[in-house]
Amino acid sequence: QVQLVESGGGLVQTGGSLRLSCAASGRTFSSYAMGWFRQAPGKERSIVAAISYSGTGVYYGDSVKGRFTISRNNAKNTVYLQMNSLQPEDTAVYYCAGVLGRYSTTYYTAFSAYDYWGQGTQVTVSS
Repeated sequence: QVQLVESGGGLVQTGGSLRLSCAASGRTFSSYAMGWFRQAPGKERSIVAAISYSGTGVYYGDSVKGRFTISRNNAKNTVYLQMNSLQPEDTAVYYCAGVLGRYSTTYYTAFSAYDYWGQGTQVTVSS
């Protein structure tokens, strides 16, 4: 069992930055591929970024490429999402998710692939 707790959300102006953190419980975090998803009101939950358990495989959604960076520190059982150049359309609840990774470079982009989810953290970007 893995428990995930997100933090770092908040209110920021257009063009600003935030760093989200997702702290995981358990000793097997280094075996888990992780992902960040977001869900805006009235919209489906969608992938933002994903990272393999080793950190060598990463994926970014088209809308965040060049602005967001996913990283992880397995010694601290934490995955991060650095968000720069934030825009109003980035406003959403952001969730981290985890699943046992199959290979060191494997990341997962499908909502259904993940077994564990955090409670979410709100990110609001004002114009």
